[in-house]
Amino acid sequence: MRHALTPHSHDHAEAIQSAEESSAEGIRAAWISLAGMGATALMQIVIVWLSGSIGLLADTLHNLGHLVTTIPLIIAFRLGLRPATKRFAYGFRRAEDLVGLFIGLVIALSAALIIWESVRALTHPRDLSHLGWVLAAAVVGAAGNELVARYRIRVGRRIGSAALVAEGQHARTDALTSIAVLLGAGGAWLGFPQADAIVGLLIAGVILMVLVQSMRTTVTRLMDGVDAGTVDRVEQLAVAVPGVVAVPRARARWVGHRMDADVLIHVDRALSVVEADAIGHRVSDALTTGIPNLDHVTVHACPAPVVAEA
Repeated sequence: MRHALTPHSHDHAEAIQSAEESSAEGIRAAWISLAGMGATALMQIVIVWLSGSIGLLADTLHNLGHLVTTIPLIIAFRLGLRPATKRFAYGFRRAEDLVGLFIGLVIALSAALIIWESVRALTHPRDLSHLGWVLAAAVVGAAGNELVARYRIRVGRRIGSAALVAEGQHARTDALTSIAVLLGAGGAWLGFPQADAIVGLLIAGVILMVLVQSMRTTVTRLMDGVDAGTVDRVEQLAVAVPGVVAVPRARARWVGHRMDADVLIHVDRALSVVEADAIGHRVSDALTTGIPNLDHVTVHACPAPVVAEA
C-alpha cells in the first residue's frame, strides 16, 4: 500500500533523455489510458443505474474523474512542446504542473460527492439489486484500473512527469476501491445493506490520502523543489570534470517533466577565457548525460579565489 500510494524517486536507468520523445510518450500514455478508463466507466454507469450501489457509484465517479483530468494533461504535454517566446522566455512546460493542481481539485470534488452520497445512504438506506452484476463490475474495474495505473506510473516515472504519476496513483486507488465495492456488495448480499455506504466512506478516505500524497509532489515542483540528492549529484558530476577546482553553488528545478540546472564552477586563474569556456561545456555535457530528464544547464565559470598565504 505504502509503495503504491507514496511518490518516490524516479528510476534513472529508464529515463528518457529527449524532451520531444518524453512528451510524445506521455501523450500516448494519456490517450491509451483514457480509452481503458472510459470503457470501464461506461460499463459501471449502466450497473450503477440498475443496482443503486453507492460503493459502485463512488468507484464510477472516481473513474469519470480520470476522463475529466486526462484531456487537460494531454493539452499540457502539447503546450510544453511549443518554443519559448519573449513573454514566456522559459517556455510552457510549467502548464503540466498546473494541470497537476487541477487533477487534485477533481480528486477532492469526487471525494466530497462520495461522502455526501454515502451519508445519505446511511440515513436513508436503499435496497440494492443486481448484486451479481455489481460484483462482476467490481472485479473488472479492479483489474482494468490496475493495468491503467501500472502503465501510467511506469511511463510517468520514465519521463519524469509528476502529473502523469499522480494520474496513475489515482487509477491505482480506483483498483483498491473496486475491491472495496466487492466487500460492500458482499455485505449487502449477507443482509447488511449499510455495508455499501460504509464502503463508500472508506473509499473517500483512501481518495483523500492519495490527494495529499499527489499534491505534495506537485506543490514541491511548483516551488522549484527536487528529489533528495539531486543537487548533490549535480555537484559530484561537475567537480569530477577535469579543470574544475570547486563547485560553490549548484541549483536544479523541474519545469514540467524536464529539469533545468544552474552551476557555478571555479577554474584555475591562469586559464584563458576560451579554456574556461571549454571546461564549462564539458560540465554541461557531463550533467545532461549523467542526470536523467535534465535538458538545459547554465554553467558560470569563475577564477578560483586566491588563497592567502599564512
